[in-house]
Amino acid sequence: MARPALRVDAVLIQAVIAGALSFAHLHDLAAAAGQDGWKAWAYPVSVDLLLVAAWRRLRSDGPSRLAWCWFLVALFASLGANVATAGFLDLADPPAPLRLGIAGWPALAFLGGTLLAHSAGDRAPVPPAPAAPDPAPRADPEIEPEPAAVAEPEPAPVTPASDEPAPVRPAIDPAPRPAPPVPAALVDHARKVAADHQARTGAQIDTDTLRARLGVPAQLADTIAAHLA
Repeated sequence: MARPALRVDAVLIQAVIAGALSFAHLHDLAAAAGQDGWKAWAYPVSVDLLLVAAWRRLRSDGPSRLAWCWFLVALFASLGANVATAGFLDLADPPAPLRLGIAGWPALAFLGGTLLAHSAGDRAPVPPAPAAPDPAPRADPEIEPEPAAVAEPEPAPVTPASDEPAPVRPAIDPAPRPAPPVPAALVDHARKVAADHQARTGAQIDTDTLRARLGVPAQLADTIAAHLA
């Protein structure tokens, strides 16, 4: 039981030593770039906090481009400070890009921390998957279902035939249509046509010829012929 406790303590001690060295390197680099006083101590705190926030986001919400991006930015800033203070740069006269990076770090760290802190709740909740419908019960192939009984149609009621014959309704003759009125001028013209026909042929004009010569309907031709008789 004591062995795991010693392992945990050794890991914590190693983490404290590494964090202190990285903290001191970031402080020395910020002080060399012109950030004196409390500002030089604030830089390592900002870098380490951004690194921890990105790592915590990766552990809680899973891998994402946002978390990996800011984790690599903070890791590059920490490793860069450790390498820069190892004698590769003249801290007495740091180059201009280093001064520019140290001066722009607060705005960059603020942007990263804001995105990591406030973008987790913006994700739309994933709706739960619909429950799978229950499979329909399968019928036993050995047991055949009984055929449904077909209802027989009921016989139609039979009306008893009556011995008396059905009454015969008398046919009603339609009322004769009145003859259409014939203008007197048309009757006179018909007389002339009939006289001309009799003078040429020697016979009285028939109804069909009269209708053809006058160009009137058959009923009207019959009426005119009755006037000529």
